[in-house]
Amino acid sequence: MATRTTTGPSFWQRRGNARRVERAIAYLLVTLLAILYAIPFFWMLSTSLKAPWDIEQIPPTLIPTVFAWENYPNALFKETRYFPLFFRNTLVYVGLTVFGQILSCTLVAYGFARIPFKGNKFLFTLVLSTMMLPAQVLLIPQYLLFKELGWLDSLLPLVVPQYFGTAFYIFLLRQFFMTIPRELDEAALVDGANHFDIYWRILLPLCRPILITVFALSFVAHWNDFFGPLIYLNSQSKMVVATALRLFVVAALQLPIHELMAASVTTLLPVIAVFFACQRAFVRGITMTGLREG
Repeated sequence: MATRTTTGPSFWQRRGNARRVERAIAYLLVTLLAILYAIPFFWMLSTSLKAPWDIEQIPPTLIPTVFAWENYPNALFKETRYFPLFFRNTLVYVGLTVFGQILSCTLVAYGFARIPFKGNKFLFTLVLSTMMLPAQVLLIPQYLLFKELGWLDSLLPLVVPQYFGTAFYIFLLRQFFMTIPRELDEAALVDGANHFDIYWRILLPLCRPILITVFALSFVAHWNDFFGPLIYLNSQSKMVVATALRLFVVAALQLPIHELMAASVTTLLPVIAVFFACQRAFVRGITMTGLREG
């Protein structure tokens, strides 16, 4: 009886080759998208380092003929531009709001994840439903409320609401808390701990990835916040960098395009630094929020 032999690649070899091709195509597409999204930033960075005559060249060039580093001090530290003041205002605003969101959202998420009570799931669903309300719907009633309280032209309308929690961050934190074994709570209760001890001494130290995730998301959102400061802050001395960049293009503080790009690059540096510092924990925190249902 003759034995039939096969010389072609096996099924698993063909499957492995197909996966390598798919992975190579995926990497190629991701690389192309990354380059596409990075072009505006590199163009802005290039323009910020060009001399005035270099910007007017036709066709334009990506690499400056001469690196004009003086664009940065000219854009940021001239007497009429107050950029250090705007930068300080932004740091105060972002610091207070990030702290308020982390504090309030962790407390609320702990209650939903670890304290059983009647109506837990209903209230959690109600909290999540607030994400479907556009901010523009609440703008007029909130503005009238803050006007009656005398809070306009201050950071209070921007900071105080953050201490009442944010639905999206409550969801992320609650889902992460659900991945931590409840046996830790039970052991702590046996040892005489109360719920605040469990929250502060056990869960929070174990939640470093999701806390860093919430910090990064909140930092970027509020650093780039333009709409809120535009509505509630009227005095130039209280402006943040997002609204200050708009101020730089009006007649009173009009900047040449290369200095405006220098100011824009400077405002992006803290966001870039926070992203790269938190990147690993950010990915881990987002991934682990989906490991537990309910």
